[in-house]
Amino acid sequence: MFFSTIRFIIGLGNPGIEYEGTRHNIGFEVVDCLTEKLDIKLIPGKGDYLIGWKRINQQHVGIVKPLTFMNNSGVAVRDIAESYSTSTSGLLVVVDDFNLPLGTLRLRHKGNDGGHNGLYSLIYHLHSNEFPRLRCGIAGVTMPTNKKDMAGYVLSTFDKQENEIADRMIHRASDALFVSITEGLDAAINKYNTKNV
Repeated sequence: MFFSTIRFIIGLGNPGIEYEGTRHNIGFEVVDCLTEKLDIKLIPGKGDYLIGWKRINQQHVGIVKPLTFMNNSGVAVRDIAESYSTSTSGLLVVVDDFNLPLGTLRLRHKGNDGGHNGLYSLIYHLHSNEFPRLRCGIAGVTMPTNKKDMAGYVLSTFDKQENEIADRMIHRASDALFVSITEGLDAAINKYNTKNV
């Protein structure tokens, strides 16, 4: 039986109905998809986050949605790491990535923030970039060329054609998370680091 080093899966996003379905909230949507597949209910945690638990391969895995908004995600994630005495390598984070084409998944053991404010907040508050992350591509065919327009772009919703691709990506991403826990990160990397949506 495989025993995973992953203790928490954390989807980044913005709480509130006005952010539902936006590109920036893909991390929340992937976690929602996973909780539905595993029949997990998220409840308020000890800090500013929702959490649910599932026993997989005789290990308890926490599924988390921070409620501190994207740019302050690190505050909630630091609280989780400290409260549960978890190393950064035990935190698998799910985020959107405007540098990747819509439908593309990239799972890595560690890395920099890549211009993502949520990842920047985690790296700042955890004092480490050594945590695994699953990046979900949200870039459409045409992209903004300046930073101000990009801020609006990531808070926009997908169009009808993009929605179909995004939905398939969300389901593949949730499968990648499950494989990461049950078979290991490397197995998930080998299987899901493609644009097969």
